[in-house]
Amino acid sequence: MPQKKSRVKIYTDGACLGNPGPGGWGALLVSACGVEKELHGNHPQTTNNQMELQAVISALQALKRPCEVDLYSDSRYVLDGISQWLPNWKQNNWQTANRKPVKNKDYWQALDAEAARHDIHWHWVKGHAGHPENERVDALARNAAETLRDSHKPVSLSATEAALEQESGDPDNSHQKH
Repeated sequence: MPQKKSRVKIYTDGACLGNPGPGGWGALLVSACGVEKELHGNHPQTTNNQMELQAVISALQALKRPCEVDLYSDSRYVLDGISQWLPNWKQNNWQTANRKPVKNKDYWQALDAEAARHDIHWHWVKGHAGHPENERVDALARNAAETLRDSHKPVSLSATEAALEQESGDPDNSHQKH
């Protein structure tokens, strides 16, 4: 007798500071008994759509065995892509109806592989509309992107140090102070 699949709710979101630019993603997994797990990550140069896809991929990868999933996203791109466009892209050798290469093909292929492991019911939620879990994953995604952006900010230099750096052609600011 096959084992009954565990049921889990997943909420996902992606964010990008500039498009492209530093991005982040967030996911919340909630088991049938209410146990929660937050996931998040970032990428230095990405797009919002890539982060939306990465959130879903990472959430599904976090499931240790096949599950019955209710997945909630505010991304029409993800939901329309998985439910409407993906079968045609695969049939057309990863080309659109206009015979152009599918954008984010590697993400879509990873999502397709992860989705195949589970029974997924896809749900759209309106973003920034007060849905508690969507607001929570939005904050995870934004914080991940902001953390990455802030950690890569150049150190403020005095006008003199900046001029010395420019004159010496020393972008690493490794000149000696005497």
